[in-house]
Amino acid sequence: MSETWFTEHHAPSGSSIGFRVRAKLHEEKTPFQTIAIYDSTDWGKLMVIDGCMMVTTRDNFLYHEMIVHPALYTHAAPKRVVIIGGGDCGTLREVLRHAEVEHAVQVEIDERVTRLAEEHFPELCAANGDTRAELRFDDGIRYMAECAPGSVDVVIVDSTDPVGPAEGLFNAAFYRSCFRALADGGVLVQQSESPLAHLPLIQAMRAAMQQAGFGPLATLPFPQPCYPTGWWSCTLARKGAAAIESFREADAAAKPFVTRYYNAGVHRAALIAPEFLREALRA
Repeated sequence: MSETWFTEHHAPSGSSIGFRVRAKLHEEKTPFQTIAIYDSTDWGKLMVIDGCMMVTTRDNFLYHEMIVHPALYTHAAPKRVVIIGGGDCGTLREVLRHAEVEHAVQVEIDERVTRLAEEHFPELCAANGDTRAELRFDDGIRYMAECAPGSVDVVIVDSTDPVGPAEGLFNAAFYRSCFRALADGGVLVQQSESPLAHLPLIQAMRAAMQQAGFGPLATLPFPQPCYPTGWWSCTLARKGAAAIESFREADAAAKPFVTRYYNAGVHRAALIAPEFLREALRA
């Protein structure tokens, strides 16, 4: 009996990852990209954009928790949060677990990502109706450029890879917009690809963040089985001189909501870079 697989080939790392699937549930080409939804045998549903894995039911909690909770617990009092991208809404859901957040706006360029997530990943969209949530379907680069200075506490860049619609989210011009929009002590966090496969990109991102005015930086690796190499990262940058390693550890340890991966110990451990990464970032 033959089996059907969705396979993503990743040329930069010379590797592939595959998922056994029962059926392709949906595929469409939007003005921005091609989105496909699969039903898999072991990983729940899969969302694939332009042939690249974005979300699986089984392991999305790793990414969504790590791109949100370290940043929000690093900020002293995160009340105003902007999410650039994040159309599957899992990041928005994690942000709104924090009771101190008063307003979270998600700026996703492609509305179809969100509408398909609402249909196929409703658990990720559980906070979409929260009165603190605002869904905007707009260009995130333009949105950040037009933000009032000092009006934001945390900016989360939950983007696809730095090609196509997301290409402009990985440069100093965009980071300068984020820096200006953030209040003193504000935190920027961005998904920063695989430490094993994308070290030059991580180095370039960090250099551009510092060029834009950010001081302390930290790149936090975490497991992500559905992405190339199975290992991913996010990079945090703070506006101001406070150490990026300093976070509200007691609050994180006593968090009043349930997570599946993140806790205070994981946060503390993720701040300790493995030797190869530490050497590359120091260079």
